[in-house]
Amino acid sequence: MHEQRVNRRDRGSISVMVAVTAVSLVAVVGLVLDCGGRLRAVERADALAQEAARAGGQQLDIDALRAGQGYRFDRAAAERTATAYLRGHGIKGAIGFPRPDDLQTFSVTVETDYPTALLGLVGITTLPVQGHGKATLVHGITEGKTG
Repeated sequence: MHEQRVNRRDRGSISVMVAVTAVSLVAVVGLVLDCGGRLRAVERADALAQEAARAGGQQLDIDALRAGQGYRFDRAAAERTATAYLRGHGIKGAIGFPRPDDLQTFSVTVETDYPTALLGLVGITTLPVQGHGKATLVHGITEGKTG
């Protein structure tokens, strides 16, 4: 049999390549796992914000309606209801009216963090998540549509 001689400088070089490749693979898997989880968290935050806006959007100013001033939100009741909805789901949010003089559009923005699964190994323990929801009062037919 013929024996092949290995250069001493090459010994262990495959081990370094395997180690670097393994670390890179774990990093890619971590990014895919945690970014996918963050997308699901954004979807949940959007759904909670939209539901809080819907709940707050059901709070009409009945006195203004009876006085013939049209449909508009009861600002305090809308904010209370949306805040209670979010609190019931363990999340905080910014609740308000985009245009203070217009009580027909109500918005909710929630902010939370997604706790990472694998990115914590490289020091990234959370990813920010934000969700938005809006309710707008529409009464009757506002415009014609074809098609």
